[in-house]
Amino acid sequence: QVQLVESGGGLVQAGDSLRLSCAASGRTFSRYVLGWFRQAPGNEREFVASISWSAGRTSYADSVKGRFTISRANAENTVYLQMNSLKLEDTAVYYCAARVIAVAKYDYWGQGTQVTVSS
Repeated sequence: QVQLVESGGGLVQAGDSLRLSCAASGRTFSRYVLGWFRQAPGNEREFVASISWSAGRTSYADSVKGRFTISRANAENTVYLQMNSLKLEDTAVYYCAARVIAVAKYDYWGQGTQVTVSS
């Protein structure tokens, strides 16, 4: 069974940096895409970034391009989201998710980690 556990959230000031981690377990992820999503109060969950486990191909939402970087450490089965130049509007619960590379729908989700950016 796939398990995704996020960590690294917290309270930071605007302009600060934060790194989120997602520890993945339960299977070999070579045919998976791992992604980060976020949901702010009153908003729908939105895509942030994704990375294909084998090729390392990345994709980003326009709102985070140039500020956030997604990466993975294959040996540790961990995906990271480095967030720089944080803005107030980055405040949200951040979720790690996984999907099979040939399927559009993310089937596996973590419990989420809160990121709060203050002025």
